[in-house]
Amino acid sequence: MMPAAEVPGNVTKVTPTDFFESIGQKAGHLDPTTNGTNGDAHAGDDDEKVVDEIESLCMNCHENGTTRMLLTSIPYFREVILMSFSCDKCGFSNSEIQSAGTIQPKGSSFILRLTEMADFERSVVKSDTAVVKFIELDLEVPAGRGQLTNVEGLLSTIIDDLEIGQEARKEQAPEIYAKIDEIIKKGRDMLAGESFPFRLTVDDPAGNSWITPNMRDGVGKWEKHEYLRTPEQNEALGLAAGDPATAAAQAAEDEDIIPDQVYEFPATCPGCMHPCTTNMKMVDIPHFKAVVIMSTVCSDCGYRSNDVKTGGEIPALGKKITLRVETEEDLARDILKSESCSLECPELNLQVNPGTLGGRFTTVEGLLTQVRNDLHSQIFQTGASEGGDSLSANDRTQWAAFFEGIDAAIKGDKKFTIILTDPLASSYVQKAVDPDQQDPQMTTEDYERTDQEEEELGLKDMKTEGYEQDNANGAAETNGH
Repeated sequence: MMPAAEVPGNVTKVTPTDFFESIGQKAGHLDPTTNGTNGDAHAGDDDEKVVDEIESLCMNCHENGTTRMLLTSIPYFREVILMSFSCDKCGFSNSEIQSAGTIQPKGSSFILRLTEMADFERSVVKSDTAVVKFIELDLEVPAGRGQLTNVEGLLSTIIDDLEIGQEARKEQAPEIYAKIDEIIKKGRDMLAGESFPFRLTVDDPAGNSWITPNMRDGVGKWEKHEYLRTPEQNEALGLAAGDPATAAAQAAEDEDIIPDQVYEFPATCPGCMHPCTTNMKMVDIPHFKAVVIMSTVCSDCGYRSNDVKTGGEIPALGKKITLRVETEEDLARDILKSESCSLECPELNLQVNPGTLGGRFTTVEGLLTQVRNDLHSQIFQTGASEGGDSLSANDRTQWAAFFEGIDAAIKGDKKFTIILTDPLASSYVQKAVDPDQQDPQMTTEDYERTDQEEEELGLKDMKTEGYEQDNANGAAETNGH
């Protein structure tokens, strides 16, 4: 690695960015005349060696081979270590990817709905703690070796691994052979583009996996969800397991919650697993409903989060709110986006899936600013302002235009429309007129929830009437056998 330039009288400080540069930046350190292999410069040159080599044991022939390591950063993601082993004696080789960062405060889950051949080119970072599923294929790959590949490479590797040993299974276990052969045929049809659409999920409790998004993705195409790990997942990652006593202490006392009063209760920081405090406050939004605002701050590691929870009964219909933002005053309107609500701004080419931002109670300007900051940190997290060397010139231009549009909207220089679609009707936008009057810039409409929304919300399995009789009948059948 190239050390930072030394300044007389000052101590040289090396930052993580100096080690984890993009591949293009690392290649730029080599002399243009370099024509060696594995990142080696010509003998006698002073160029640095961007790939580190370590002599290591080959697990196939037990002779010494070579492990090569490259520390780099992946656009849209974070720092990683690429490792490749090869043995000159027996020809054995393999490759692996490991996250160079820490375990993230929350686990992450990604869903990609493939609808065209271009979706196979999406990059996939699978850490050694991630579980991969092809839902329509009914196939799950447990946590194991880390990979940096694309969707096509991931599915091809899985199918190729399944084909190993099929001839032996055909003789020894015909039933298993038939089932695996059916999966292989379905997988080949998917790779040939004959089984669209289908879904890929990557669930990583460590939060170090990734599926590349596309700015043209519509609602339901690409989704990311973050979640708090269970005590079992923390223990599997080598973190302290949750304390049941702490969870019990979090239970609220049997008393009414007073609006606008801040309540404190003990919690465990999902980042460092140290004890911390969660603050809770119930706020009554005029002409809407009461919501609970929760905030957690850890003094040990600096982790902080906030969320908004809505309560009350589930309405029979969902609600769609459309707001035309035309002036700076409109940017100052209060807005509540619940966790179940999707956000769309057609003029800004912006679509946010339900659950992506969690619940937020802020202003229109504040909501756009948060969306902008979250997307910008994901796209340009590599430390390079242009988004890394693997970002094509066309994509870089499109992303730049996209963020320019959002910045103009935040400043009030561009008119746009916000569409909130909430199947639970738990979102709200402040009116600029009296509550009993019709706001000319805002429209609201009720709609019937789709079967998919009902299924995702768990409403199809929910029964609120007659369950006492069903329970009694079940008990009678159990006793009577």
